[in-house]
Amino acid sequence: MPVPPIDPFHALSISALAHELAAQGRSIIHMEFGQPSTGAPSAAIERAQHVLATDPMGYWESQPLKERIALHYDETYGVSLRPEQIILTCGASPALVLALMTSFVPGAHVAMARPGYVAYRNVVRSLHMEPVEIPCGEKERFQLTPGAIAALEPAPAGLILASPANPTGTILSPDEIRRIVDVCRAHGICIISDEIYHGLSFGERAHSILEYDPDALVVNSFSKYFSMAPWRLGWLVVPPAKVEAARARMGNLFLPPAALSQHAALAAFDCRDELEGHMETYRRNRDLLLRALPEMGLRHIAPPDGAFYIYADIRHLTDDSMAFCKRLLLDTGVTTAPGIDFDPIDGKYFIRFSFAVATDQIEEAIRRMVPWFRHQKDRLPVNAVT
Repeated sequence: MPVPPIDPFHALSISALAHELAAQGRSIIHMEFGQPSTGAPSAAIERAQHVLATDPMGYWESQPLKERIALHYDETYGVSLRPEQIILTCGASPALVLALMTSFVPGAHVAMARPGYVAYRNVVRSLHMEPVEIPCGEKERFQLTPGAIAALEPAPAGLILASPANPTGTILSPDEIRRIVDVCRAHGICIISDEIYHGLSFGERAHSILEYDPDALVVNSFSKYFSMAPWRLGWLVVPPAKVEAARARMGNLFLPPAALSQHAALAAFDCRDELEGHMETYRRNRDLLLRALPEMGLRHIAPPDGAFYIYADIRHLTDDSMAFCKRLLLDTGVTTAPGIDFDPIDGKYFIRFSFAVATDQIEEAIRRMVPWFRHQKDRLPVNAVT
């Protein structure tokens, strides 16, 4: 069986260019990645420092942390889980791999939204499975619909769902999730729900798939809401029938995540006031960008219900989002992600802004971008897309 080709993560090359420019003395504002600019909560850092000084550590999966995550599902979603259903992983990426390998065989078709997180289709392909991308545009609020899933022929073995979604930040309502679950149950489709952006909502909170489907698998992480991306700690929730298979794969492929990160994460659960303060920063940043976008001529965006992204349509300016992001970086020092990472077909017309940085950086980015965007029409070639 040949090794399947996968697409590069283009935002990485944009970021590499940004770091080269910074090394040359340029002022760079990083809005290309969904990475909080804040560090881990203070109590988590204090706990880690204590453990470093007193515990040699080793291979370990924290039972207290699994119990605390289970309590989190009970408190937040009214869902009862046994701690054994929670598998700690080295970030959300291994959790996604584990979910796919536990649930599907090579050749299986796995459906997902387009646009969607770049790793979904690439990880599916890497595991010799077939991604089935469902186009989701402005009419669908850039989210999957029950009708679109039901129309797939043949029905896929699996579905990757994300709410809040990356790159759009859109959130599914409880009724939409319930109807998607009904369609998947009727067609024998196993759901993997990426809930990494839970806790980052600007209106109604996001609902877990487990409120509606106890047989779904859930991917989550301490990287986003808990502001612990460099600690590389995530988890996978699996239904009881798949626990043994998932744990066998976890032990052979990844081993447990870093013990230090697990100690810190347990302390992070008691830092809600600090973490909600981060949410207020994201809210201010979002409001600032939403006010500035019309001045930049960006009037068609995905509804940023949650996460910390704005996915903006730039088809009136370009049909090459990668080149556009490079030019924006070179001219202004503001780094963004090209839409082709998230949508290999229509992504050439979109870029993604991350507002997970400090508010003063958002304000400076706006000062640089507003005049730059205003002048872009003057640079369009005669045969440009309109």
